[in-house]
Amino acid sequence: MKRRLLLKLLGGAGLGIFAAAVPVAAEVGNTSEAKINPKENDRAYWVSLLNKMAGPILDNISKQQWRRNMPMEVSPTFDSRDLGVGYLEAFGRLLAGMAPWLELPDDSTDEGKLRKKLRSQALLGIRYGVDPYSADYFTWRGPSSQTLVDAAHLALAFLRAPKALWEPLDQTTKRRVVEEFKLLRKIKPNESNWLLFASMTETFLYSIGEECVREKIDYAVNKFDKDWYVGDGWYSDGARFSFDHYNGYVIHCMQVESLRHNISAGAKYKEMFDRAYKRMQRYAHHLERMISPEGHYMVVGRSSTYKNAAFQPLAAIALENKLPEDISKGQVRAALTAVLRHIYTDKTFAPSGWLRMGVVGDKQSNLADYYTNAGSMYVASLSFLPLGLPADDEFWTCAPEKWTSQKCWGAEPFPKDYYVNY
Repeated sequence: MKRRLLLKLLGGAGLGIFAAAVPVAAEVGNTSEAKINPKENDRAYWVSLLNKMAGPILDNISKQQWRRNMPMEVSPTFDSRDLGVGYLEAFGRLLAGMAPWLELPDDSTDEGKLRKKLRSQALLGIRYGVDPYSADYFTWRGPSSQTLVDAAHLALAFLRAPKALWEPLDQTTKRRVVEEFKLLRKIKPNESNWLLFASMTETFLYSIGEECVREKIDYAVNKFDKDWYVGDGWYSDGARFSFDHYNGYVIHCMQVESLRHNISAGAKYKEMFDRAYKRMQRYAHHLERMISPEGHYMVVGRSSTYKNAAFQPLAAIALENKLPEDISKGQVRAALTAVLRHIYTDKTFAPSGWLRMGVVGDKQSNLADYYTNAGSMYVASLSFLPLGLPADDEFWTCAPEKWTSQKCWGAEPFPKDYYVNY
């Protein structure tokens, strides 16, 4: 019985493409039947969710109908910033997580055909998002500093998928992207993870041969490398430590990518990159252990509505086949799949197709912060990075395995965990 329940929690191992999301049993030992398609596999399930998340955005912006058709819902405590910032917010965050999958080559499978369609729509979205004559031109030049945040996510998407999202763009669109990014230099980032947003846009400009403001890059990466690392894989988000998921949402991956793409600028960046990557791998240990035997995780701190985006570092090292030796691909895939099944129920998407606020459903809007709008939710794409691995990669083909908390509370052997400092 336990083995059958585990297989249901993990989603089976059959074939089939784009089946709908379904919830799992809420508790270990629950004898109720989980309505899981027996022909569904984990990759097909992940792709179905990503498509459900991305489809309404990319379909609408590719037709220049996004602002007209997507109501920009905001939190109950939303501040006075321009609601229009939410469109770049949704688009940039969505592409930052989709990028590795979009970078895969075309093929004749159903998944491949879907990927080609969404990639084409994404390229149109970039074009229209920087075209001041388009109905879907993003709010680049308003008074809100929020634009820097989401330009950084778009920059991250370009860095993660240059062949899919940057190189195919026409020269006019490229010139407009560069111009908008450079105009963001007037925004002074807060002394927090915001420093990395400025670092990301400047790093992208450097990566394409444009002049960058190196001081913005250096100030950010040095702060996190030297001043704000508190040990054992954790960074402080500024001078004071906050116990939340911003190490996952932003800090680890943007620190690593800033350093990775500046290695050619000097040996110091390689040294810091190696150190930052080890720290991210260590943090991934904590993330994997935060997932309960049932597939729930610890909801703590601000921006809780960002959902599974918290697992971006674990997803990133899985994408690069650099999981720590004591964490298997089968257990990571199984654990992350279980998390997704709890979040993405029929309550998570509105009837119109947009993501709702809250971790699950629309009755948790109290969790939304003063800066939260409907576009903010699409940062959840960041834990879908392993879809950038081909379908025949071992991450997707290996058998699902029990993750650490299942082994622990199932009275089975599991690895010790000790403090590590880098």
